Amino acid sequence: MDNQSLQAFVTVAECASFSLAAERLHLTQSAVSKRIATLEHQAGKKLFDRIARQVTLTEAGTALLPRAQHILQEYAAAVQAINDLSGDANGKLNLAISHHLGLHRLPPILKAFARKHPLVQLEIEFMDSEKAYENVLQGHSEVAVVTLALDEQPNISRKQVWTDPLKFICAPDHPLAKIHQPSLQDLSQYPVILPGINTYTGRIIQNLFESQNVPLKAPMSTNYLETISTMVEIGLGWSMLPETLIKNLHVMTTDHTQVARELGYIHHTKRSLSNAAVAFIKMLENAQTNAN
Repeated sequence: MDNQSLQAFVTVAECASFSLAAERLHLTQSAVSKRIATLEHQAGKKLFDRIARQVTLTEAGTALLPRAQHILQEYAAAVQAINDLSGDANGKLNLAISHHLGLHRLPPILKAFARKHPLVQLEIEFMDSEKAYENVLQGHSEVAVVTLALDEQPNISRKQVWTDPLKFICAPDHPLAKIHQPSLQDLSQYPVILPGINTYTGRIIQNLFESQNVPLKAPMSTNYLETISTMVEIGLGWSMLPETLIKNLHVMTTDHTQVARELGYIHHTKRSLSNAAVAFIKMLENAQTNAN
């Protein structure tokens, strides 16, 4: 059983889809199918059932999955240990990055890192912060740069790099724009467009209003802050957004305490960091120093 076939098997199992697995692995779907077929031939067992476009593990596949994951993790650790013998940053660095940070905070850092460490192969996946936490826990990503969770998470080491203030915003012609220092109660009288309650940013906003016993009219939500900005601009509601997304919008000055979210990086506490990861984290911490 070669590593490529095992990686294809694990990825299909995690994605529950051959097409999504092919996309993640940067392969064609036929290439993924061929690797699975090779593995099934070697195992002498069918590993997946494909019924009505549903992909599920067979009993043999279920038994193989944790062992395949362990083999891949041990192989990656061995490769990392060999690469780290030189003391230089090289090899592959798997990063998970939230969409917003990937657009607004990390481009200059990634550019500087690539120039300083040309031997490092960056493998970057953009995703919601909540998914990035899962990726780190499952060993798919060595480091994630995200909106930090509101509470400490088991087996996760976290470090804040930036403080990201959230501003109350609405369209310039929205009724709230005419109120001087609107209260939370004033805001609650109008529809609000929020990040999903399953997101860390959404919870920060929800917690603020719940702490004051003020209900919210939230008829719509989306996890994409750029989409929220657009919907607010056309007058569908008010919201709270980072300063980087406030364009052509009215910032409301409230009598309430400033609200902010913490942005930073995470990694697994039980995973030894590669030289490449250490070098990347050092650049992030330099960004923190410069920001201060």
